[in-house]
Amino acid sequence: ASGTWGSWGPWSICSSSCGDGVALRMRRCLRVSTEELCRGEPRQYRVCQLEGCPRGAVPFRAMQCSLYDTKPVLGTLARYRWVPFHGAPNVCDLNCLAAGHNFYYTFGRVLDGTRCSPDSPDLCVGGRCLSAGCDGILGSGVQPDACGQCGGGPGTCIFVHRLFQGVPPSSGYFGYLNVTKIPAGATNIKVTDKSRNYLALMSSDQRYVLNGDWSIAWPGAYEVAGTRLLYARAADGTESLEAPGPTAEELHVMVLLQEPNPRIEYEFWAPRQHGASALRQRQPQPRGAGSPQPSLDPPPLGSPLPDDFGTAGHCGKCRIPKGHSQRIHHFCQSDFGKGCNWEAGAWNGTPAAPLTPAHPTVFQARIVATQLVGQETRHEVRVLTRYRRRFPLLPREYVWVPSTCGCPRLQRGRRYVLMVQRHINREHTLNRIVLRTDGYARPWSVREERRVREAAHRCGPPP
Repeated sequence: ASGTWGSWGPWSICSSSCGDGVALRMRRCLRVSTEELCRGEPRQYRVCQLEGCPRGAVPFRAMQCSLYDTKPVLGTLARYRWVPFHGAPNVCDLNCLAAGHNFYYTFGRVLDGTRCSPDSPDLCVGGRCLSAGCDGILGSGVQPDACGQCGGGPGTCIFVHRLFQGVPPSSGYFGYLNVTKIPAGATNIKVTDKSRNYLALMSSDQRYVLNGDWSIAWPGAYEVAGTRLLYARAADGTESLEAPGPTAEELHVMVLLQEPNPRIEYEFWAPRQHGASALRQRQPQPRGAGSPQPSLDPPPLGSPLPDDFGTAGHCGKCRIPKGHSQRIHHFCQSDFGKGCNWEAGAWNGTPAAPLTPAHPTVFQARIVATQLVGQETRHEVRVLTRYRRRFPLLPREYVWVPSTCGCPRLQRGRRYVLMVQRHINREHTLNRIVLRTDGYARPWSVREERRVREAAHRCGPPP
């Protein structure tokens, strides 16, 4: 059996004080007389991280050639001034040209850390021209994977390539729709749209960084999420977003609809732990998502609703859950999904999957605005206090009611205790917070909060 290597020693000082240079470390082969020599290299070199040399400094190879200016060569007493010559076969030999003459001379090897050629980042070590791996070690051959991770194996990065075909809201007017979430660490991002629609981009803190709030940006380069994004738009309406990455935070790609049936193609590489979960996580609804263009004059966000909104009629009267038993029932044994076909809540043009029975999330919220969106009611709320949390809540959320009847009745500016469920459709392309028409939504008061906390104590912690 071959011998065993000992531990690596410390790195030496850099071979240069500025610019290019290498550091060396060594290890010893631990073996007995009956064993073979260790396999591998006893020395390892890495690139030094040095600042550039000051202006006017003599290049490293030129300095080595100049050391022979006063020495006779070729068996004569002639003196020459030597400058680097880069046309010789071995780039790691000290090939120097006699200035003013047409011959060069080789003075052995260059010193370790000399560039192989002026326009190459590779360095000479022991007479060999070596490239540094992404780990900084010369000759290691370690390369970054498609996600930019140094030394990542074939399973550390996944390629996502899909075609988004969305359907505009059933109300007949157009607005913003979610397309996909690009996770943090994504690279080689490309999104293409061949229509009169406009691609939009939102950062992880729900701020638009491109084509948001009904404002269209000029094509060009933008600094987004730690990478340089190139936004292009052709005369025929074709758009593209391209970025090398890696992204420092997640980005949400959306489309501002101007015509139906968008066909948006997107692709990117992502770390497996992020890429695999990106499509299962709830994406924030864009401000104005599903809302009409101003020129179409729909009920604007936060405007007063019609006087007959939620009154008796084809909807019937609102069922208001009251009393201790109802509170316990909604809090502990929520039967969301039972007997609920969600016909009014057909999102993205396809019937949504019913909610599965689960314990609800309970929180106190202030109603910021209410709007009819197609056959649904959307409440924009500010989350104030979380009593029972089954999934993360943002400071601002949209709570959807799958009808336009106005039940339960929530007034803008007032505070309520809401018991809601999270709804994810079958395709995992939509993830919303839902309040049933007969769900628990009671005006907040100190007394109501005390009762809710008592119900929490009776029910116990979420499973």
